[in-house]
Amino acid sequence: MDALEIGLTSLGVLLLLAGFAGCVLPILPGPPVSFAALLLLYGTGGWSAETFGVTTVAVLGGAAALVTVLDFVTPVWGAKKYGASRTGVVGSVVGMIAGMIFFPPFGLILGAFVGALAGEIVAGKATNDATRAAWGVFIGTIVGIVLKLVVCGVIAWYWVREVLA
Repeated sequence: MDALEIGLTSLGVLLLLAGFAGCVLPILPGPPVSFAALLLLYGTGGWSAETFGVTTVAVLGGAAALVTVLDFVTPVWGAKKYGASRTGVVGSVVGMIAGMIFFPPFGLILGAFVGALAGEIVAGKATNDATRAAWGVFIGTIVGIVLKLVVCGVIAWYWVREVLA
């Protein structure tokens, strides 16, 4: 392995780790960052790999794009399914950001719930209805995170398998 390959492999490791971090940090798009690591590895090998082909790259790229979009949709879906108002959804985003800043990494998830709950109470909902709506936002957020982690895990598996081949 020459210096360029070592450097690119190291960059790939950093991208994979950043991709996993991006699954829980809303600042970073986790799956696309992990996919960039796979593309880097694929390109380094002359756009061929021993353990996967162009179809795998295309499917994983599509999956990374899809879960990135779904990450924005699932909290809203959960909110609507459980009766959250627009104020509750805005509260969940504010709570998620505040939780991430003040209580990382779990503050992100807890902050989404508390923010949605506060938003619903401000909107005038009864405590039971506000809690139900906040629970919907929480479920949607968790579903989005799990989907991103799965895609990043699959990308990392292909990446590691190719590096070890």
